[in-house]
Amino acid sequence: MVAEFDELKALDIWRRAIVESVRLDAPDLSARQMSLLLSVYLTPAPHTVRGLANLLKVSKPAITRAVNRLTGLGMVRRKPDPDDKRSVLIQRTVRGSAFLREFSNLIVTAANENLSSCHGALLQRD
Repeated sequence: MVAEFDELKALDIWRRAIVESVRLDAPDLSARQMSLLLSVYLTPAPHTVRGLANLLKVSKPAITRAVNRLTGLGMVRRKPDPDDKRSVLIQRTVRGSAFLREFSNLIVTAANENLSSCHGALLQRD
């Protein structure tokens, strides 16, 4: 059986994951901070402010503010670029990895709940 996936189901999965995330003892991240964190963890390194600004199509100051917040939370760290002393690399941390692993579990749980409720609705129709 293949479950049909549409915009409303996608939004409901995201809603369920977000609702559960605000119940955790974890920081609330803005959409920009989350997109930056995910980009650092899911796209190939090295990551610089300039590169992340280009990737996300936002200004370098916006990236710097997000990096400042994520650095303060211990989710990323800055390291001088050994190849270009004028540049700083944005790197992953164990704390950031743990946060994203927990958040991904929320998404998986929400998706499974969504599939279960869809499956239950199909069984009731039969």
